Amino acid sequence: MSDHTHIPQQKSISPLRQRMIEDMRMRRLASKTQQSYIRAVKNFTRYLGRSPDTADGEDLRLYQLQLVESGVSNGTLNATITALRFFFKVTLGRSEPVSRMASVHEPRKIPVVMSQDEVARLLKATSSVKYRTLLAVTYGAGLRSSEVAHLKVSDIDSDRMQLRIDQGKGRKDRQAKLSPILVKYLRQWWSYGLKERKVLQGGWLFPGQNPINPISTRHLHRVIVGAAKLAGIEKHVSMHTLRHSFATHLLEQGVDIRVIQVLLGHKKLETTARYTQVATTILREITSPLDELELIPAPK
Repeated sequence: MSDHTHIPQQKSISPLRQRMIEDMRMRRLASKTQQSYIRAVKNFTRYLGRSPDTADGEDLRLYQLQLVESGVSNGTLNATITALRFFFKVTLGRSEPVSRMASVHEPRKIPVVMSQDEVARLLKATSSVKYRTLLAVTYGAGLRSSEVAHLKVSDIDSDRMQLRIDQGKGRKDRQAKLSPILVKYLRQWWSYGLKERKVLQGGWLFPGQNPINPISTRHLHRVIVGAAKLAGIEKHVSMHTLRHSFATHLLEQGVDIRVIQVLLGHKKLETTARYTQVATTILREITSPLDELELIPAPK
């Protein structure tokens, strides 16, 4: 090897960041959570212009004010505050500085739901066998985009008609329901995928461009937005819309809300209960108390 050969140097990690990473690992925080926390501290450091461990309560208060004035969403603001609280309270052992940061209330919006006709149009508009199956699994089993992206071939149990969700949200395993039609979709994709060498034996059910890697959630978003456009669906559709639609349609069919809670993997029943706000069949069947009054004749 020539003495002049350039060997790229690995960027060193500061002791402070290393300690924070260790603190997160000790608590077994999810990889995405760790990345989010590190990014939040980096952004704060950039704003501060010096090492973040030198910041005081006023620095943090002014940083929150700057974030609000820059127009960041409530969700981003709260995520940043959570990350900085971890850094100061856990890594630095200093609770006082973050005591002046206040989380903000994030209004809960009614979920966007497609009708069953719109879901059918969406699937018909998807010409790719892979993407049509992927969308069918997401809707048919009520999965999150990260869950469908990380499905493996071995997760399919067609004998028990179940789909294993390995380490879903909150690091919990659960079983999703497989329907006979969904099994047909999966067999069609498996047969095609093997023939075209797009899937590997025992590998990801929906691989990325390189079969060694799973498909990315960003790619999934592009897939459903494109399919919705082709299907002429004007609603603001995302992968989570299919999950919302799954839950709402089950509720409209009369499935017990506690069963839906288990299928979705929700920790709290109140999270599942919000679908009652968009279950139009149920709303149509409700009789208004005004209709029960016989005190005055109804207007003609």
